[in-house]
Amino acid sequence: MDLTVAVIAKACVPGRVKTRLSPPLTPEQAASLAQLSLSRTLDTVRLLPARDRLLVMDGTPTARDTAQFTVVPQAAGALDERLAAICDAATGPLLIVGMDTPQLSTEHVAPLLRDWSSDAPRHEAWMGPATDGGFWALALRRPDGALLRGVPMSTDTTGAGQLARLTAAGLSVGMLPELRDMDHFSDALQIAAEIPGTDFAFAVDEASDPALGEHRRAGALR
Repeated sequence: MDLTVAVIAKACVPGRVKTRLSPPLTPEQAASLAQLSLSRTLDTVRLLPARDRLLVMDGTPTARDTAQFTVVPQAAGALDERLAAICDAATGPLLIVGMDTPQLSTEHVAPLLRDWSSDAPRHEAWMGPATDGGFWALALRRPDGALLRGVPMSTDTTGAGQLARLTAAGLSVGMLPELRDMDHFSDALQIAAEIPGTDFAFAVDEASDPALGEHRRAGALR
């Protein structure tokens, strides 16, 4: 497909990433969960039929995470400005996803891929709403930073505000499944329950109950 997928992410440094996981987690545990979330997200994006894959990074990514991605530094400014900059730099259909949904699978974006690979796409834009009121994905067939600049971010009405901006511009918007962002440890627990047997789920188990995590990991390896 003529599609660019951009993952906007932050380097997983203790004390600088996922600080709302602490407490109950230590900064090191929070950073470790963030890294697992990012790496799982990138693994999923590698499976998508994209022309280009961008890792739009605040900080320095690991060598593993850069595989099959072009690393681009984030623009300065608030989140709306940073997302808008990704749109302004794009030269074709664009999908932006965050790093906070390790449960992301190819099935979650399948409706978008089917629509935009058809001869007559129904929607000019797609959104993936998040349970906290934001969004985990935004896709535009004709990216334009003006569609994001000025939308208040990181609020419980961000998703509604972004959707209103798109529809006010006359765009038909398709909706992807709602996903939970990993903002707090309670979110991590619920996400882990959705993807049992994964490294992420094992790490969450160990953080909440080290003995339980070790038991489940040992059982999975038998």
